[in-house]
Amino acid sequence: MKDYSQIYGLVKADIDVVISGLSEKLSLTGILRSKLEAFLEAPAKRIRPLVAILLLRAKNYELDKNHYKLLTAIELVHSASLIHDDVIDDAEIRRNERTINKLFDSKLAVIAGDYLLSCAMDYVKELDNNLILDSFTKTLSQMCKGEFFQYFSKNKIPTMEEYLLKTENKTAKLFITAVESSFILSGLKKFDSAIDFAKNFGMAFQIKDDLKNVLTTNSDIESGIYNAPVILSGSIENLAIEKTADLLNNYVKLAQLSLRNWQDNVFKRALLELTELYKNE
Repeated sequence: MKDYSQIYGLVKADIDVVISGLSEKLSLTGILRSKLEAFLEAPAKRIRPLVAILLLRAKNYELDKNHYKLLTAIELVHSASLIHDDVIDDAEIRRNERTINKLFDSKLAVIAGDYLLSCAMDYVKELDNNLILDSFTKTLSQMCKGEFFQYFSKNKIPTMEEYLLKTENKTAKLFITAVESSFILSGLKKFDSAIDFAKNFGMAFQIKDDLKNVLTTNSDIESGIYNAPVILSGSIENLAIEKTADLLNNYVKLAQLSLRNWQDNVFKRALLELTELYKNE
C-alpha cells in the first residue's frame, strides 16, 4: 500500500500550481507579508486539493487554470481557519513555526485570517460562477456555526448527533466544497458519489484527529471540548477509544463504498489507499 507521500506524488505537479498561487493575492509589504508567505507555503498535507484532484483524475478530467484558482481559494480558506483556531486555542506553534498570534498578537492574527479569506473570495470572484460562490458562502457560514457550537458547548457533553453536525460543519463541508466546485468547473451535472466520498472522508479525517488528540496531548478535554471518545462513554474519565475507532472506520468504509462503481485506475486506487491511511487498526 502507498504511503501519503507516494499518493501525494501522483498529483504533485497539480498541487504545486495551487501552492504557487497562495501568496499571489497578498498586496502587502514588510514583515507581515513575509510571515504570511512563510505560513502559506510551509510544508503541509494539502489534503483538500489532493482529494479533489484525485477524484477529477480518477474520472479522467484534466484541470485548467480555473480549477487551480478554486483549489487555491480552498487552501486559503483552510489557512485562514487555522490562524483563527490558533487565536482561539492560544496556540504557539503551527507547521513548526511560531503562530501569527504569537509573532504579533491575537488582534492582528484575527485580521490576518480575515484578510486571507478576502484573498480566497477574490479567486472565487474570478471564476464567475454563482453555484460555486453559493457553495463557498454557505460553507464559510457553516464553518463558523461549527465553531459557535463548540464554544457554547464547552464543558458539556453534547449528543452524538450534535457532534456529527459540528464535525460536518467544521471540517467535512470544506472537503465537499472543494470537490463539488471542482466538478462544477468540469461541466458535470451529476457527481453524487464524489460528494459522498468528500463528506465521508472529511468526517473520518476529523474523527481521526479527535481520537489522536485524546491519545496524545489530550488538549481537547483539558479545554472542555468533548468529542466522540467522551460522548460514546458519557465520561471524561473512561474514554470510549474502541467505539470511536469503530465510528471512524465506518466513515472510512462509506467513503470507499462511494467509489465502488468507478472505473479502476491508478487515481481511484490512490483514493482507496488514502482512506486506508485514516483507518484505525
